[in-house]
Amino acid sequence: MDITTIKLNKQTKDRIDKLRSYRRESYDDILQKILEILNLVRTEPDRARSKLVAIDKLKASEKK
Repeated sequence: MDITTIKLNKQTKDRIDKLRSYRRESYDDILQKILEILNLVRTEPDRARSKLVAIDKLKASEKK
């Protein structure tokens, strides 16, 4: 697997950090999840919405 470095604004990094489903989730995993949902929004909006709801529920359960 090839690995690269990208530059992000601090604000962008902070926003990505807030999208973590679990504490040690990698940036690659987070970005893959974002891209998957973005592609689903175009073709299957209801399925994309379901994925977002599932992510929200997971994050809410971790806060408890």
